[in-house]
Amino acid sequence: MSEEIRIYVADLAAYNNGKLHGVWINACDDLDAIKAKINEMLSASHEGFAEEYAIHDYEGFGGYALNEYEGIETAHDIACFIAEYPGFGGELLNNFGGNLEDARIAAEENYCGCYKSLADYAQELTEETTQIPENLSYYIDYERMGRDIEMSGDIFTIKAGYETVHIFWNH
Repeated sequence: MSEEIRIYVADLAAYNNGKLHGVWINACDDLDAIKAKINEMLSASHEGFAEEYAIHDYEGFGGYALNEYEGIETAHDIACFIAEYPGFGGELLNNFGGNLEDARIAAEENYCGCYKSLADYAQELTEETTQIPENLSYYIDYERMGRDIEMSGDIFTIKAGYETVHIFWNH
């Protein structure tokens, strides 16, 4: 089970008066439910004029740095994208400078898969597209082929852990 993707929304009136008042919210919840939780938190403020809020903390965004003044809609969209692609969504967003549209295109159209290494990807790609005589198969350096494919700019990778490499065509 993946980590919950959530944001801590703080009451700025309380914060500016030296008090901590806010609420943790699942960022993948329905947008109306998120806004209702924020309004409920603001209405429970000890400051009589609590109207403004900001995202002061977050968890589960997979390496993506959420801006504290990110709009709730944008934070929600980013969280849902990361939930949809938990192995690489946050890092893919980083790769595209936070551009959700470009990251979505890469995830939906240019994703090659998850492999143990670039060498495994190069081997699979080669064996699917080329008939290699068995007596020559032992001489092929798939590790070098994988590095060459990446260095050529044809692909980019996101390393998600030990023996976990997500590979994308660079179109």
